[in-house]
Amino acid sequence: MFELITTGGPIMWLMGLISVMALALFMTKMLQLHRAQIQATDFLNGLYNVLRRGNAAEAVAICEDTPGPVAHLVRAAILKVEEPPEEIAKTIQQAGLMEIPRMEHQLNLLATLGKIAPMLGLLGTVLALMNIFQGLEANAPALQADVFARGMWTALSTTAAGLTVAMPIYAAYNLLVSRIESLVLDMEFAGADILAFLVTNRNLYVED
Repeated sequence: MFELITTGGPIMWLMGLISVMALALFMTKMLQLHRAQIQATDFLNGLYNVLRRGNAAEAVAICEDTPGPVAHLVRAAILKVEEPPEEIAKTIQQAGLMEIPRMEHQLNLLATLGKIAPMLGLLGTVLALMNIFQGLEANAPALQADVFARGMWTALSTTAAGLTVAMPIYAAYNLLVSRIESLVLDMEFAGADILAFLVTNRNLYVED
């Protein structure tokens, strides 16, 4: 492996740097999304038991102690419990729009690293081919097989490295996107459910 890296030249070290950055970013985002994922149905059922007793303050405290966008969205809705249903729905929508960018933070950076890796490999290939032709031109008309072989090995190594680095990054990016989409679905479900509950049980908090 070390021989492959040294053969590929500086481009291979840049590939290694991209790999480390992508891995660190992926692990950080995966941990963040794992902590944010909760059982929305169980969470809401527990809150409803509290809200049916008319204790909105305790429900808000539970939401504050629960990580993730679902809890943040539900908290925003409960804080508007005394407002008209239209205002609660607007608050839920705004809270959702605020949570999505937080979940997607630095996701574009991971996608960018995945796109840079194969292009960097292609750059290494082009530079290696340029070195080959420079060597052939300098030693013309004699064709030195070792110069040609070393150059081709470098060219192929950087191309292979670029693809090898890019593929797992692309897979990691799509995995994170799927986790975010799952959280967005949970948010949509929780938003609709808490809105329906607050409207149905409006008499517990609002005196008509």
